[in-house]
Amino acid sequence: MELRALFFALLAAQPTVWAKQIFTNRGTLDGWGGKQTEHKGEIKEVSDVFYDQPPALVMTQTYDKSYTGRYHSEVRVLNAYKHGDTRFYGFAFRLPPDWQFEPAQSYDLAQFIAPFDQCDSYMPSTMFWAEGTKLFTRLKTGSVCNQKTTKLPLNVTLTAGEWHKVIIEARWASDSTGYFRLSYDGEQVVDVQNVATTVSEDVPFQFRVGLYANGWHDDNGMKGTQGFRQVFYDKIAIATTEKEADPDSW
Repeated sequence: MELRALFFALLAAQPTVWAKQIFTNRGTLDGWGGKQTEHKGEIKEVSDVFYDQPPALVMTQTYDKSYTGRYHSEVRVLNAYKHGDTRFYGFAFRLPPDWQFEPAQSYDLAQFIAPFDQCDSYMPSTMFWAEGTKLFTRLKTGSVCNQKTTKLPLNVTLTAGEWHKVIIEARWASDSTGYFRLSYDGEQVVDVQNVATTVSEDVPFQFRVGLYANGWHDDNGMKGTQGFRQVFYDKIAIATTEKEADPDSW
């Protein structure tokens, strides 16, 4: 075999990982696979609060004791994962300085979700949420009709009035070949390996960022006294490497 042919044959035999940004958004309303606001919720671009340069997104919700529905204010990326995918998801978020930390109620800040025809119309798998100053994520496994949820606490203290950076790394699998890692402000705080990381149904899941005041609905009322809530978001990405998803790297 001539040298040129031998070179290309050896090159083709080597596994290659190409860094790729699958999705990016610098805090704008454009470019999303969809948006969802319910009741009095709003999604806006702002130029006075941002991660490194304007604009950023702000998601708001207002509690209404006469309303019995849900409280989503989210943007979404379609086809964010399916079985066998390994992906990195990065974003920055900021709570306003006057955020009231209510430990008895949860506020979801990001989630993966998919529509189903059986047992659950829309089912979230992994979520990232706050309860007071505590942060949590989770894994959901089993099947849609027989779900198992594993709650994973983060050993951090959530603060208001400053930006925080989140990077999720996951190999999505319904058997023990999966893994899940989460870093918060540059520190890895979750690392579970050789586990199932999603449900057995192989459907495309969306990735959503935004304020979902799920506690207002699930607890049948608001805890505390702060009925207007807002969360800022910037530098959202899905990528094949950590660097490409890191808000500080692009």
